[in-house]
Amino acid sequence: MRRLLNIPNTLTLSRILLTPLFIGLFFTEGWYWQYLALLVFGIASLTDKYDGHFARRDRTATAFGRFLDPLADKILALSAFISFVMKGLVEAWLVWIILSREVIITSIRMYATCNGRQMTTSRLAKWKTTVQLSAILFSLIFINLKATFSGLRFHPSFFDNGWSYYLLNGSTAAAMLLTVISGVYYLLGGAYHHRAKTFN
Repeated sequence: MRRLLNIPNTLTLSRILLTPLFIGLFFTEGWYWQYLALLVFGIASLTDKYDGHFARRDRTATAFGRFLDPLADKILALSAFISFVMKGLVEAWLVWIILSREVIITSIRMYATCNGRQMTTSRLAKWKTTVQLSAILFSLIFINLKATFSGLRFHPSFFDNGWSYYLLNGSTAAAMLLTVISGVYYLLGGAYHHRAKTFN
């Protein structure tokens, strides 16, 4: 148990625990709550960088951590994307494609794990996660700046409805495209490793 609750795994678990806090803040009215939502999401995103850093530095990687890390990424990113859809900020079909890919790959990963095989996180998948989190952070920053300028009765053309639509959906579309490409890579068998008894 002590080995499972090491620093990397604790950071990964914190990413999951911060997700409902982010959602609660994001759906609370008031500009300050929205900035807090941005802050919480930023902190959660940083844990994705440092859990891997500490695991490599201290050589404390575990099978549990290798499975939980990408799952925590998916929980955080999908929660944010679905929240954007619920607020009418991005097109639902873009997020449904992302959601479908994540559900399919996670199901395959769980099946592989149960059969003594491990799907490692590829470099492409890491880029996918980075692009997803970056797209969400960009959207949150844009949303907060737009609300701030509106409160100040200042409306730059950059924040009009047309630009808002194309920027928010464009960043989500970029994340969706890389998500699909990385999913195809997994389906073609690019991330399988035969490892019996990988849990420790």
